[in-house]
Amino acid sequence: MGEHKAEVAPRAAALGVAVLGCGSVGSQVVRLLEEQAADLEARIGARVELRGVAVRRLDAPREVEVPEGLLTTDAQGLVSRDDVDLVIEVIGGIEPARSLVLTALEHGASVVTANKALLAEDGPTLYEAAERAGRDLYYEAAVAGAIPILRPLRESLAGDKVTRVLGIVNGTTNFVLDKMDTTGAGFAEALEEAQELGYAEADPTADVEGFDAAAKAAILASLAFHSRVTANDVHREGISEVTAADVASAREMGAVVKLLAIAELTDGAVAVRVHPAMIPRSHPLASVREAFNAVFVESEAAGQLMFYGPGAGGAPTASAVLGDLVTVARNRLAGTRGAGESAYAAREVLPMGRTVTRYHVAIDVDDRAGVLAAVATAFAEQDVSIQTVRQEGRDEDAQLVVVSHRATDAQLSATVEAVRAMPFVREVTSVMRVEGEGE
Repeated sequence: MGEHKAEVAPRAAALGVAVLGCGSVGSQVVRLLEEQAADLEARIGARVELRGVAVRRLDAPREVEVPEGLLTTDAQGLVSRDDVDLVIEVIGGIEPARSLVLTALEHGASVVTANKALLAEDGPTLYEAAERAGRDLYYEAAVAGAIPILRPLRESLAGDKVTRVLGIVNGTTNFVLDKMDTTGAGFAEALEEAQELGYAEADPTADVEGFDAAAKAAILASLAFHSRVTANDVHREGISEVTAADVASAREMGAVVKLLAIAELTDGAVAVRVHPAMIPRSHPLASVREAFNAVFVESEAAGQLMFYGPGAGGAPTASAVLGDLVTVARNRLAGTRGAGESAYAAREVLPMGRTVTRYHVAIDVDDRAGVLAAVATAFAEQDVSIQTVRQEGRDEDAQLVVVSHRATDAQLSATVEAVRAMPFVREVTSVMRVEGEGE
């Protein structure tokens, strides 16, 4: 707790709320503030009154009607007002969101944000500002929409040691991969369907190339392992290179391809990565369909926990925002604040090369004696053990499919490069990591 002690608001006083942004999430926040006003007052112990809604354009079409006189394009002026106690930021992006959040905290408001990109890039700056002001910074809605995952990591499991967080945290990519698995479609075809149904943006880069999931992985790792992790620390691969053949090969193994966000402790350091991977169909995450999200948490005392639900959408995300609002409003009335940043462990974040993983490698080879032995030797030379190997097809269609045991990513990558250079290897057609199985 900082030196500045939050002042206790009078018990009967109304708390003023400012909302920054009125898109799909912001409009639903406004709706819920109006529709649930009586319930919110009963839960908090004081009325919450909407003081203003900052938007870029006053005349833009909106999903809900904002009460007259509350729309403004002066966001800085709104968050600086003396009668604003709580600020909800659902603009997204880095600027002007960062400046607005910092201004709100400097003027004594507590902040609820859904801004994963900002938290993953500059969370410590925001934490420090909240600490100086003696105010709250809450952000449950920043990861996995309505699914309560950040507060369990920050509070419920605070007495435990989390060892691994494994999650599907992007609905767009899960929808695309699910369609590829269930229909046999290629990536482009499945993405087009996702766009037609509104699950993917016209420019889907942030989703399909893993940027969105990487920001969420950084937040999850920071909370789980009490260390500062930024989006730049996260190894990121998207799903645009995943082929129908990859998905079919996974199916033959009794597995399914998912874009996973993985944060884990490895020899006291933190490994954080986002990439497509094969997981067995018996794993709980394998059953997460369409645009749903799920996060699988492993800890020493609690064991294995899974959190599942809608990971995006206006109303689900607004639900998480309102949950945070109730908490920070109660804290405001009580003159206290919730947990701030916990980065005491300051663990090293490993580069991807030192991360331990497993590979599934498909290799087109000449169909002749000695090929399998030579490939096995290439793996052995990098000290990589082979779990399974099978040959498919004959003659021109001959292919070896190798699944390794766990090794560092650098060892596995070097093995693949050595195999590519072999004279009898026509092409390494697929390299994909394997997760969720034993050693």
